[in-house]
Order: sequence, then structure tokens, then C-alpha cells
Amino acid sequence: MSHDFSNASSPVSGQFLLPDQDRNGFRLSAEQVEHFHEFGYVSGVRILSDEQIELLRNDLARFFEPQHEGRELWHEYHSNESADPDRVLFHALGAWRIAESFHDLLWHPRFVVAAEQLLEGPVRFWHDQLFCKPALHGGVVAWHQDYSYWTRTEPMAHLTCWIGLDDATRDNGCLQYIPGSHKWTLLPITGLAGDMNAIEDVLSDEQWEQFQKPVAIELKAGEASFHHPLMVHGSRENSTDQPRRATVINAFRDGVCSATDQSLLDGVPVVPPGEKLDGQFFPLLSESVEQF
Repeated sequence: MSHDFSNASSPVSGQFLLPDQDRNGFRLSAEQVEHFHEFGYVSGVRILSDEQIELLRNDLARFFEPQHEGRELWHEYHSNESADPDRVLFHALGAWRIAESFHDLLWHPRFVVAAEQLLEGPVRFWHDQLFCKPALHGGVVAWHQDYSYWTRTEPMAHLTCWIGLDDATRDNGCLQYIPGSHKWTLLPITGLAGDMNAIEDVLSDEQWEQFQKPVAIELKAGEASFHHPLMVHGSRENSTDQPRRATVINAFRDGVCSATDQSLLDGVPVVPPGEKLDGQFFPLLSESVEQF
């Protein structure tokens, strides 16, 4: 049995800790927080150093091998989420259980401090994701709202942080947002891969008009974008000669509860409806309950 890093509820190395720096130095500006509340996202937030990027890339590389050590620990593993073999979208949940680097990233102060501000309280881990598009034939991530997949938890007090491990551009399939769509109601699930525009069938006339004005979120490797759980977002194919790799941290404000009598993630014990999410698989990332 492989070592399971979920048994450690704090960092196991010093790769992502910054003990000698004031946490207040990582706070988002008032303008950034205001932009998040008005438009549903804030982008261009530097999270990783060049050394940290390489550390994560090196661990990521072995995940592409189907027989890699720790493969039994994934919550989900899709070598291609798309049904089209010519358009590949690698998508997996659970890297934090398998690699020390992805585990310790969760406690990175540059992520945690910003998440505390945007969620207005102490932060717990929900789950991670890898979204990787290979060179030349990378697939799409269809337009969707994250919380449409997360209604098994309540209340809705969630946050997504998308971190580029490569430069993300319009050409290689960067993240795209529909600004202000976080103020829409919850939409039906229309799929995560394959048909980029399947969501169009469930939009109202007013939503359709707003949908015509997406914003491309181009980021340098190591930069992040944070978005609201109702933000409509997606990304197009990668036909360039370089991969487009990203890791995603999904978090929630401490106090969110289970809303199902089923397992919240594959391999995670059932949390009865109404009970708070905590423990091994939903660790507290905040250092303290201070003024956010």
C-alpha cells in the first residue's frame, strides 16, 4: 500500500512554507477583493516560485503513467476525460494524497491568506484537481459552474483557485470566464468535456446575451485565478506545440456540512447529512481564526 499523505493534516516539508514573512504581505488588495465580489473572480495572483513550479511539474509527470505508485489513492483518474481520443483532457482528483509537493501546496500562505479574505473566514480543503492539455491535441473544458457538481455540500461557501504550471494563453486553452455570472442561479450540469457549448441550451435570453462576452484569463506559470462557485467558466483546446498544465485547489469556509448520505468523494468515509466536514480528508488550512 502506498503512503497516503492525507494522514498528515499539516505540511510535511518546508517547500511551500514562508515562516519568516508576515502573512499580511500576501493579502489581496481592497481593489482585488472588490473585483472578485463584483465580477466573480480575481486573477494574476502570484502563488508559486520557479522552484516550486518545477517541483510540481516533476511530480505531475509520473502521474501520466497509468501504473504509477499511489494510483489506488485517486478519487478520480481520467487519462482522457473527453470521449474524443484526438482531443485529450487529463483530469484527476487526489494528487495531494500521492505526492508531498501537491499535499504541502494546500498550506501555501499565498493561497491560504487570499482564500481567507475571499471566503471571509477560516478555510478548509475540499478537493484538488489536475487539468492538463497535451501539446497539439489538448481537449476542452466545457462551460460549467463548479457548485453544480458540489450540491452534496451546503451551504454554498466554496472557492476555486486555478494555478498555472505553464503559461496559459488564448492559443493553448487558458481559462475563460463570463464576468458577473456568479450572480446567476444554479444551472443544470451539461458536461465537463467534449461539447464546449452544451451549456447554451440551458441559458435564458438575458444569460445568453451576457454569455457572448467571455474574458480570457491569460496567466504566467505560477500565477493563479480565484473564482466564485457559481462563476461560469471553461477553456478551449490546445493546438500549440507546448502542454498546458494546471493544478486546482477547491476550498470552503469552515462550517460547511454534508448534504448527502453517500460518500462525498470516492474513497472517503460517509459524512452524515448535516454534519460538518472536517478530519482527515477536509483539513483546516487556516492557521488561526483571526480578522479576515
